[in-house]
Amino acid sequence: MFERPRSGERAVLVRLGLGAQVDPEDLQEFTQLALSAGAQPVATITGRRERPDPRFFMGSGKADEVRDVAAGESADVILVDHALSPSQERNLEKHTGRRVLDRNTLILDIFAQRARSHEGKLEVELAQLKHIASRLVRGWTHLERQKGGIGMRGPGETQLETDRRLIGQRMRVLTRRLEKIKQQRETGRAQRAEIPVPSVALVGYTNAGKSTLFRSVTGADAYVADQLFATLDPTVRRILLPGGTPVVVADTVGFIRELPHELVAAFQSTLTEAREATLLLHVVDASDPRREEHITSVNGVLAEIGADTIPQVLVYNKIDRLEIAPRVDRDADGRALAVWISAAKREGLDLLQSVIAERLARVARQAWIRVPASAGALRSRLYAAGAVRSERVGEDASLELRVELPDTELVALARTPGVEILEVREGDMPCAPGDPYLQSGPILSATKLR
Repeated sequence: MFERPRSGERAVLVRLGLGAQVDPEDLQEFTQLALSAGAQPVATITGRRERPDPRFFMGSGKADEVRDVAAGESADVILVDHALSPSQERNLEKHTGRRVLDRNTLILDIFAQRARSHEGKLEVELAQLKHIASRLVRGWTHLERQKGGIGMRGPGETQLETDRRLIGQRMRVLTRRLEKIKQQRETGRAQRAEIPVPSVALVGYTNAGKSTLFRSVTGADAYVADQLFATLDPTVRRILLPGGTPVVVADTVGFIRELPHELVAAFQSTLTEAREATLLLHVVDASDPRREEHITSVNGVLAEIGADTIPQVLVYNKIDRLEIAPRVDRDADGRALAVWISAAKREGLDLLQSVIAERLARVARQAWIRVPASAGALRSRLYAAGAVRSERVGEDASLELRVELPDTELVALARTPGVEILEVREGDMPCAPGDPYLQSGPILSATKLR
């Protein structure tokens, strides 16, 4: 094992092109990852291979070059912009005499530094333990020695087995704690769902300006920095759109190419805000020459977490760097597809809020619902949300309300005990009597949002 220095770590960066030359943009992003982790890059080594080498990932000649450069630069650590197998990582460490971190471990380290909430710290620790567990098999020799000494001889337990057992115990503890926090979050989310307010989640590639946009739109004191993964913990704020429509806005963790799967699995609480949103604002750095690739990467993660069917508006941010004016792009039917803004300069925010209101209106329906006379709290919440259009008293003294809500909120209302959906209209046409919204029990399917 290698001791971590107390202060800045001198790092050698390694990036190989598999089947092609190294893309300078990929190398620049990896350099930003290293800087975000607190490393001090002192040398960069690139190369090209047709396929990874089973022993070092790179060839033996390139491994010798990495060793010599690391020694010449007095580097503390070697950062490899690829996912290494446990054996490749161990072989490189033995060959170079220095700690070796692959891309996944580097991202996990950044997440460990940035997590602020109790839940975020637990999720990062669990992801790290899952990653470390795969590195214990046939690890360093001290992990395989049995304890010795007077009174300590016997079959005993190897250090490797002890470490594996302790990691397993800690993972089970973390899993139970996260399950409890998840239940608490679900309770809070269910309480918010009782107040039928549509939710908007900010998603996008890391460092695209999501937190800056969140601060500009909501006025929240969100942390903003020009670095990768500046925000990890979900932040939720409620705002009023033009016309008085209330909306809940959530800021989420940024995505990146080749995001480790253990992190996608771990950060379910943050990603749930995106998965259960009414509308997604996909924030894109308009000045980035690889913005189309970043859009594809983000959409891939959204598909992985089951959020690819949620309506989405592209928000091209940082247009001040391109020196262009704010605008709205629409399709042939006049539907807004993209908004061009500058969150830092607060340019085009009025256009963005208008587009949000417009897109939410497109997924809203009018419905007549019946609630018991005793459901005064629910009635008050509907009025507070600005969802009630009119009201009448039924023959049995129940309350019949005409509300206008997004599909997802109508589904939530239909599941509420005591609430009966009498009629749902889309435009001027009522839904058929067999429509699932007219059920008061559990709804098996809902109309897909457009």
